[in-house]
Amino acid sequence: MVKCRAVAQCGLFLLSVWLCIQSVPIGVDKTKEEPPKEELMPPDSGETGLHYDRYLREVIEYLEKDAHFKQKLKNTSMADIKKGRLSKELDFVHHNLRTKLDELKREEMGRLRMLIKAKHDIQEGNGRTVDYQALLKQFEHLSHQNPSTFEVEDLNSLIQSATKDLENFDKVRHDDFKSYEMMKEHERKERMSALNEEQRLAEEQRHEEMKKKHAEHPKVNHPGSEDQLKEVWQETDGMDPDQFDPKTFFRMHDSNGDGYLDENELEALFTKELEKVYNPENEEDDMLEMEEERLRMRQHVMSEVDTNTDRLVSLGEFIAATQNQEFLEKDEWETLDHKPAYTDEELREYESHLANEGNDINRKSEELQRQRQELERQQQELNAQKIGLQQAVEEMEKIKSTGQGPGAAVPAAGQPPATGQQLHDVPVPMTGNS
Repeated sequence: MVKCRAVAQCGLFLLSVWLCIQSVPIGVDKTKEEPPKEELMPPDSGETGLHYDRYLREVIEYLEKDAHFKQKLKNTSMADIKKGRLSKELDFVHHNLRTKLDELKREEMGRLRMLIKAKHDIQEGNGRTVDYQALLKQFEHLSHQNPSTFEVEDLNSLIQSATKDLENFDKVRHDDFKSYEMMKEHERKERMSALNEEQRLAEEQRHEEMKKKHAEHPKVNHPGSEDQLKEVWQETDGMDPDQFDPKTFFRMHDSNGDGYLDENELEALFTKELEKVYNPENEEDDMLEMEEERLRMRQHVMSEVDTNTDRLVSLGEFIAATQNQEFLEKDEWETLDHKPAYTDEELREYESHLANEGNDINRKSEELQRQRQELERQQQELNAQKIGLQQAVEEMEKIKSTGQGPGAAVPAAGQPPATGQQLHDVPVPMTGNS
């Protein structure tokens, strides 16, 4: 999983904790009326998985440029950040930066309006009045009371929304992976059902061989254990395993030098263990499973080391962890081979859900087929009516050009048209009143 690190330099700031955004510290010249826009590194899209990712990270990067605010957030506890006490410091942010934050909010409001309009046009079509102000309230990451200015309420809303959304982010990833694994097994069973007995036996044997081959790998050390860290120290860092020093190890792997191991830096420590199990060149190894394994390892270490739950590992926390009994853990890490992502009951429920969806799709398909046939029938009727109308028009044009009424005898070829006397001798139909 790729994460940025820019915001990690903020220390205990909650949003910087979870975003882990890659950035370069930028000095702010407060003599200028407005910081040049090019000083803000354009954030990569989709790093947090939040739909307001760019807005979130740009706000944080601008706030980091204010020395007063940056100092305050370094000295603010996680509990106070969650309670919104840091948001009040926005009143002391430099006026030039507040102006830039106002611009960011207006841009975000405009982006949300465009999203609402696009969704409205697709789902309901044009021609209807849209209450943008009402619909904007569904977005909780900004305040709607002042649509043009960035206020304390905006920063508090942003912190609260990011807190809630990012706390659920790992759970969403786990759920997505579980669905992926169940779909993979469901599709395998579907393929098996289409084979004859001999083919099924051969395919089942091949499947078991692949599982066995994947499970044959070197011992995977417990993440965060002494053996695991010493292996990195020796094989990655090229250091003497007998000279392992936790403080030196921490500083070597604090790649951005902010005094913390963020989630990205921490996950990098598990690469050697993951390479024992997963190889992209092996058919039996699934790289999506590797990323799930990496996430599990990171969460395990965080649960044991990150004592203040700020999703960063400080040097003090790291040193303390190396002095715990768990640091000497010798048991092998149980990979996904030993801990399936789903139960048999969950798989049955998933397949039942797929079957219901399939039935719904079939019903809708049948209804669409009936509608198509009805439209084709109506089109045929319209075509027949069109042909009849065309024939009637042609007949009327013919009457106008010859002066003959409907049913009048047409002279044979070579015969002169009837004279006046001959026309006089033609019997005239009598009306009922004659």
